[in-house]
Amino acid sequence: MILATTINSMAQFDYPKTKKIDHVDNYHGTIIADPYRWLEDDRSEETAAWVKAQNELTDAYLEKIPYQDGFMKRLEEVYNYPKYSAPSRNGEWFYFYKNDGLQNQSVLYRQKGLNGTPELVLNPNELEAEGTTRLTQFSLSKNGDYAGYALSEGGSDWQTIKLMNMKTLKTLDDNVEWVKISGISWQDNGFYYSRYPKPDGSALAAKNEDHQVFYHKIGTPQSKDTQVFRDADNPQRFHTVGTTEDEKYVILTVSDRGKGLDGNGLYFKTKDDKTFTPIISEITNNSYNIVDNVGDKFIIRTTKDAPNEQLMLYTPATKKWESYIEEKPEPLNGAGTAGGKLFISYLKDVTTKAYVYDLQGNLEEEIELPSVGTAGGFGGNADDKFVFYTFTSFTFPPTIYRYDIATGKSSVFREPEVAFDAMDFETKQVFYESKDGTKIPMFITYKKGIEMNAKNPTLLYGYGGFNITLNPAFNPLLIPFLEQGGVYAQANLRGGGEYGEAWHEQGMKLNKQNVFDDFIAAGEYLIDNKYCTSDYLALRGGSNGGLLVGAVINQRPGLAKVAIPQVGVMDMLRFQKFTIGWNWIADYGSSDNYDEFHSQYTYSPLHNIRYNTAYPATLVTTADHDDRVVPAHSFKYAATLQEVAGQSSKNPLLIRIGTNSGHGASNTKKNLELYADIYGFIFYNMGITPKF
Repeated sequence: MILATTINSMAQFDYPKTKKIDHVDNYHGTIIADPYRWLEDDRSEETAAWVKAQNELTDAYLEKIPYQDGFMKRLEEVYNYPKYSAPSRNGEWFYFYKNDGLQNQSVLYRQKGLNGTPELVLNPNELEAEGTTRLTQFSLSKNGDYAGYALSEGGSDWQTIKLMNMKTLKTLDDNVEWVKISGISWQDNGFYYSRYPKPDGSALAAKNEDHQVFYHKIGTPQSKDTQVFRDADNPQRFHTVGTTEDEKYVILTVSDRGKGLDGNGLYFKTKDDKTFTPIISEITNNSYNIVDNVGDKFIIRTTKDAPNEQLMLYTPATKKWESYIEEKPEPLNGAGTAGGKLFISYLKDVTTKAYVYDLQGNLEEEIELPSVGTAGGFGGNADDKFVFYTFTSFTFPPTIYRYDIATGKSSVFREPEVAFDAMDFETKQVFYESKDGTKIPMFITYKKGIEMNAKNPTLLYGYGGFNITLNPAFNPLLIPFLEQGGVYAQANLRGGGEYGEAWHEQGMKLNKQNVFDDFIAAGEYLIDNKYCTSDYLALRGGSNGGLLVGAVINQRPGLAKVAIPQVGVMDMLRFQKFTIGWNWIADYGSSDNYDEFHSQYTYSPLHNIRYNTAYPATLVTTADHDDRVVPAHSFKYAATLQEVAGQSSKNPLLIRIGTNSGHGASNTKKNLELYADIYGFIFYNMGITPKF
């Protein structure tokens, strides 16, 4: 659907020439060319040469920006403070993560008691020189004698599980490979995990199918692992396993999003059972997740007859369902048990409300939070006397609180040492009207005292998909932008989880245009209310948000001066062909379906780029180890953008391709460099010189 008109101006940039091939596909009678299909081969020498040429052009452009070093220096300053996770307890030990400030990866420590001396457990920074190997999981056996930990290299979603003897802190010889979409769930002297067969071809682009569950016994090779579950007839299903705290039950969750279903099946077995018993065998759009077992009953969180979710009790012996915690007008955000209590949180206009119930389902109290913002945590063991939670907001750095279960009182456990004065900034929440009249919430943060003269550099961020909520949260890397008079706006678009499943459904499949309308209306609100004009507005989003930005600048190219589509799903007709892309069919639909194809074709960023149109200054970002949204999406999109719009746009249309990095930056240094490039690109193209 690329709109061709007469080209009447010469290209402003000398973009690398990208080879075109004669390839077409027939979608339900519609013939669509795909001239850059060859860029999907991430292992070819031609693709490597194209990546090199594009990065050389982009690097040369970014190096011309005179204040890149200033942004990088300031980003390092504001990020250089100790960052802690909330502790988790196993016996007498408390485990926690700490990053001293600019370490590429956070380090795992433990200490005896809350006042003990921390000792090092695992430092991922020492595993390889560049610091791009991440510790993605750490799971202790119930007795605390062993731990399974998972490592990811270069930003990939593939994980390798290793074992550690927690008495000696020595890593064992156990090595479990090709793990993806999996936990490490202990029972007795081993753990359950999920994996795929070793891929044929590219491990970073090959389609992932045949997800299987295994049990690994300590001290044995992976070849001896016991296959616990496999469904060869349904290769595009996820099969994930967890165990209850008492290790009495093994819980199997099965999803079939490749068939467009947003819910899951649910099964269980005891340690002595050979097979799983179904609780829910038919997969529909209803979700079912076990929170915990109370004796011989399961607490199950579900959307069945409750789009905002409710909690039910299920008795396996009788297959009886009972009401437990009824659905509320606000969506359920979190549920877990600790210390003989049930902790539940809800979202009220995108902010957290947290409550304590007894295990009979009776409300005991609301937890008083410090302010309007986001709280998470509250997890623990059945015999805990207190739990931890973390509270944050845009101007409230993440602070860890200790909640005493007996007294119901919260106290500060650990405050961050960030050099940030919250009194210098302010955040407000507004509700603006989208195209169809729906009220959409948006948070706006800026430095106090700035003049609303329509000339403030304004960064609008959005996502709008997969039932994911954009919560108010502190990001130290926003400080350099806000200090320079920047306005940061975060829009809570339909497709997310801000108002439950109904809000999600309004932005999925055939309703996807609502998400783009919501984002466009957010930009118009900022312009109408004098935060900025189009010349001072930048749009940013990642993954599904990269799709969002790409679609919006096709539909409204004059809305913003700058666009930053990051790791985006840009080819809506082929996303299901790579790695776990088929998993997104439940949200996007599939080009194999006639109606869904025609909907996708109207907004697919790759297929709607216009000739003879002035596009915003665009910096596409991706990375070579992104095996979630494969970089071919961004490669083909950037090549098409340069070919079609590069002839008529005076603005740069560039792609930044990270190395040894993935769907997110693989280490701190790469993340800071990315932010410096984005901020420099925004300010340079808005004609604003920051004052450092």
